[in-house]
Amino acid sequence: MTEPSHDKILIVDFGSQVTQLIARRVREERVYSEVVPYTRAAEAFRTLKPKGVILSGSPASVTEDFSPRAPQEIFEAGVPVLGICYGQQTLVAQLGGAVESGHHREFGRAEVEVKSESALYDGVWRVGEDYPVWMSHGDRVTRLPEGFSVVATSENAPYAVIADEARHFYGVQFHPEVVHTPHGAGLIRNFVRNIAKCTGDWTMAAFRAEATARIREQVGDSRVICALSGGVDSAVAAVLIHEAIGDQLTCVFVDHGLLRLGEAERVVQLFRDAYNIPLVHVEAQELFLEELKGVTDPETKRKIIGKLFIDVFDAEARKLKERDGRAVDFLAQGTLYPDVIESVSFTGGPSVTIKSHHNVGGLPERMNMKLVEPLRELFKDEVRNLGRELGLPEVFVGRHPFPGPGLAIRCPGEITAEKLEILRHADAVYLEEIRRAGLYDDIWQAFAVLLPVRSVGVMGDGRTYEHVLALRAVTSVDGMTADFYAFDMNFLGRVATRIINEVKGINRVTYDITSKPPGTIEWE
Repeated sequence: MTEPSHDKILIVDFGSQVTQLIARRVREERVYSEVVPYTRAAEAFRTLKPKGVILSGSPASVTEDFSPRAPQEIFEAGVPVLGICYGQQTLVAQLGGAVESGHHREFGRAEVEVKSESALYDGVWRVGEDYPVWMSHGDRVTRLPEGFSVVATSENAPYAVIADEARHFYGVQFHPEVVHTPHGAGLIRNFVRNIAKCTGDWTMAAFRAEATARIREQVGDSRVICALSGGVDSAVAAVLIHEAIGDQLTCVFVDHGLLRLGEAERVVQLFRDAYNIPLVHVEAQELFLEELKGVTDPETKRKIIGKLFIDVFDAEARKLKERDGRAVDFLAQGTLYPDVIESVSFTGGPSVTIKSHHNVGGLPERMNMKLVEPLRELFKDEVRNLGRELGLPEVFVGRHPFPGPGLAIRCPGEITAEKLEILRHADAVYLEEIRRAGLYDDIWQAFAVLLPVRSVGVMGDGRTYEHVLALRAVTSVDGMTADFYAFDMNFLGRVATRIINEVKGINRVTYDITSKPPGTIEWE
């Protein structure tokens, strides 16, 4: 397939956990961006012909032997370049400057003082003012290459922002892509729209058209089954793929016994009644619970669930072939970028694995079907927008994320049918109260976790020794970072009282106030 005709920004990934947030910021400007690992950057640069290049951060050190580098041809092509954190340091090192270790480190919030004007922050920052940014570095620049000047500093980064205005090369020691740098999006906007001169013609309508073309090219006249989980991601993927290939698609909804209350009924009704997409409903509760019996390690849980999903899909594919003689060659999934970056290195890049997702790192090495993952480079809010573009009902598009492994990763420790039933009803009470309070759309994700501990309590005149439940609710934009939702204490008290009174087996309720990082949104 030919590359999209839009103006493009190439993002060279050196392994930062937040590299794709750069792509997100670029896309907010309606500019097409693509993330590639530094190992494939030269090829991508020649193929994409981008109007600008952004170099990401990295866990590596420029001072180490064999640390990642950008292709030298990027600096010789006459296109604007923005280096972020490690990207700034390798930009400096490769152009003849110096970077050293052993200086004061900066992690977290810092203040930069703007020393002189620059196209990078024109209309965003003013000379002589201080602005908050988010730092995360141990090394720092100590000598600039020829043609560069310092345009902003911080207490521990005397080269916080550097610029070669003639060549349109810029470097920032902080991370403008994260929300903790309040004006960071404005800096990226200036680079993309004003310096690189991108027009901003990439929209969800454009993505829809290009994605359907890619799906048709990948699939041809083959048959596809789509793993339908009940969440917005797989639903959007299914509708998009159905638009591309029609009746070549069959959705397979696996009820693995790890779903929320009433989940299966809602999914079946939507796809059979509203979309008339062929749907196979597989009842596999006993299979999954039997395989998960006695398992406590979260990574093992995810891999077991991933393997069982594939086994079920393979079995359904064989049934479809037996029925009409047409083989199923492809398995479609609603995999998103946050799933990918936490499971494996994105597009072959060097980022560090956080945890395996059942549909990414949890997949078995050998599969009988090839994967179709049209949403793999999108964030959750982009998927929601695509869902609206495709006409999915708002009640479905706006649903909170729900993990493929389901309640298995909201029940730390051993999973049993009894624990799942307790958790299912407690979670339903919690979400009902959130909706009743009009808070559902203000929260990115809310759910209950049944902890692997019991506590002593008193009910009536008797002693109890029952389960402890944790409530979790976070705000986020993209799922890569998150803050806990600051409920009113009266609300939490009301929810706790209802759960303890209505859900047999729970006598204590807690609220999780951990942000991401250091925690993840899910507990496992």
